[in-house]
Amino acid sequence: MESLAGLMPLFKIFLVFFCMLAGIRLKFGLGTSVLGGSIVLAFLMRMGAGNWFHAAMGGLLSPKTGWLVLLVGLIMVLSGMMERTGQSGRVMESLSGFLKSPRLRLVFFPALIGLLPMPGGAIFSAPMIKEAAKDYDIPNVNLAVLNYWFRHIWELAWPLYPGVILASAICGIPIFRFVGYTAPAMICCAFLGYFFFLRKGKLVIEKKASDDGSELKGDATAALKEGLPLIIAIAGSFILEAILSYFFPDVPFEAGIVAALLGATVCVAVRNPGSAGIAKDVLTEKKFLGLVFMILAVFMFKDVLGASGLIEELSNVAGGGTAMIAAAVLVPFLVGVVAGITMAFVGAAMPLVVGLISSMHLEAQAPAWIVLCMFSGFSGIMASPIHICFLLTCQYFNVDMYKAWKKIMVPSGLMLTFGVAYFLVLL
Repeated sequence: MESLAGLMPLFKIFLVFFCMLAGIRLKFGLGTSVLGGSIVLAFLMRMGAGNWFHAAMGGLLSPKTGWLVLLVGLIMVLSGMMERTGQSGRVMESLSGFLKSPRLRLVFFPALIGLLPMPGGAIFSAPMIKEAAKDYDIPNVNLAVLNYWFRHIWELAWPLYPGVILASAICGIPIFRFVGYTAPAMICCAFLGYFFFLRKGKLVIEKKASDDGSELKGDATAALKEGLPLIIAIAGSFILEAILSYFFPDVPFEAGIVAALLGATVCVAVRNPGSAGIAKDVLTEKKFLGLVFMILAVFMFKDVLGASGLIEELSNVAGGGTAMIAAAVLVPFLVGVVAGITMAFVGAAMPLVVGLISSMHLEAQAPAWIVLCMFSGFSGIMASPIHICFLLTCQYFNVDMYKAWKKIMVPSGLMLTFGVAYFLVLL
């Protein structure tokens, strides 16, 4: 009976996700399904309507929620202006001569935008991968998966990601030494993306009949001029985030990204007269309003999850003789799946791992256990059906979320398998 009681947190997780996926399959909409999942979670955890409402309002009114809505709004305006004024097409045209391979063109912008530590950044690269694929007959579900996967190849190896910074701080390991341990994740993630989604045999790339087959030449000057908004957005975010973290540590890091995106938006508006009307259209479209509702629902779910006590129940699973394995594999993976956010699994699992390392006197093995925790959590967030980038990408390309989700399950599992193998090497 005790073993069955220990499995209850897992049963609750699976039931919540079953309800959300059922809602999505029944066309209730992403936001409505996630919000419904929070209600099911509250019922299973016996929170009561009042506690659910209080937690949900906490998520709705959280500054983090406001920042993300602002970021997504700016991204949608910027990408909409670039797309509708033809600037995205001009960027791609100027780079086509340098990016000879169609496969490289498809993943170049998701990987580039992945360097920008921005929640929901997949919506930024989605119009660009769509532009790169315009001359080819490629199903939207394939474009969605490529955009989602290659957007995240840097997640564990880029020192500007908040989750990496938090994990480094909890472990007491200098940031560049920390990413030195986790850097193989980038290589593994890129390889799995190529093998499952990009290689010949997995992705068929055929030119549309309307394409004239002419070869474009690269133009570095045009690429620099047309790509200036992207340069401002990415480089500006790096610089401003570094300035804020050093001189104004109490200011949210999102403020630097917002400022950089505003600069990039102004850059597009100056170059393309009539952009103000496009911005207004983007912000009043049903697609944008649907994205905002989905974001609000995800953050309400996140706070209901935190208030429900389910994370603590998962942590308690990490007791007994297999404590380290459970703490470094089971807890981060499940929290990653449930929350879909790196900061969530790092915040929930890493203190547990570090505490067990200390209490069991495993300091010599600390890098191996820490890496295993990071790989496990990352595999979980990549497999999560409520990962904000996954939801935004599926919504942008208007694809069946279940079909896209099935494609990423196996490579996500193999990411964890590689993490276990890497752990044994470090151990």
